[in-house]
Amino acid sequence: MIKWGGIRWSIHPLFVIVMLASAITGYFAELLTLFIIVLVHELGHVVVAKGFGWTIREVKLLPFGGVAEVEEAGGISAKEDAIVALAGPLQNVWMGALAWGLGATGIWDEAWAQYVGGANLMIALFNLLPIYPLDGGKLLQSLLSYMTNYYRMLVWSARLSLVFSTFMLTGAFLPLLSGGGIQLNLFIVGVFLFLTNWTYQRNIPYLFYRFLTHRSNAADDAADQGKSVSPLIVNGTQSILSVAKLFSRERYHLVYVKDPTEPGLLVLAEGKIVEGCLSGLSPHRAVSELFS
Repeated sequence: MIKWGGIRWSIHPLFVIVMLASAITGYFAELLTLFIIVLVHELGHVVVAKGFGWTIREVKLLPFGGVAEVEEAGGISAKEDAIVALAGPLQNVWMGALAWGLGATGIWDEAWAQYVGGANLMIALFNLLPIYPLDGGKLLQSLLSYMTNYYRMLVWSARLSLVFSTFMLTGAFLPLLSGGGIQLNLFIVGVFLFLTNWTYQRNIPYLFYRFLTHRSNAADDAADQGKSVSPLIVNGTQSILSVAKLFSRERYHLVYVKDPTEPGLLVLAEGKIVEGCLSGLSPHRAVSELFS
């Protein structure tokens, strides 16, 4: 692990396995090229993220990209998340185009140019698969954020990521049908992504509360961030937590509570709901208790 640019950089054990396999089989130049491609890919994410003011604590490099630990996780807008996610594959576009140009002009050996160009294409396309934590998985989360509330976004992105990870694992065994062998690299990566999303699914309650922690300041920042105000009409007997699960990533909410003991609708600011969830008292108590 090294610290560079205020960020801890480390190599994931999965990448170490690939490196050892490449060293044993004599593909050192290909390994070094893959490492550089992955590093530049991840630097694309880092530069754009820092441009948005994100605080990146650590980046773990994987054979197909990297996983960044961001301090603002849970409080990032869908738009920023999508732009940062796209910044990585865009690095592969210019690197692949450069390799093609160097090969076409004879500066590089044509076979080597094709290898570098193909490696960039493979990494870019692989990262765009709709599986978390790949770039495509983050794009999927951003899309879902505009279609449903934050809690459902977490649930459905985890479910879809598990489904596509299963497809990947199935694909690793398909060569067996034609008398071939298991695609070991695809199998290893598929297992990693499946287990990552299995853990991600189990951690959804924690991830949701992290989101609520960031929302505690949403009232002050809503105008600055240009978020829309969206009304929510709920029953006073609903739990505070169930109301919080209706919150959208991209909107600030005013909560209108129907209480049979009171005429008309009572109004709560979003911050009151968040405070009710984070206060240490039971978040399962009725939302109408926030008025007492």
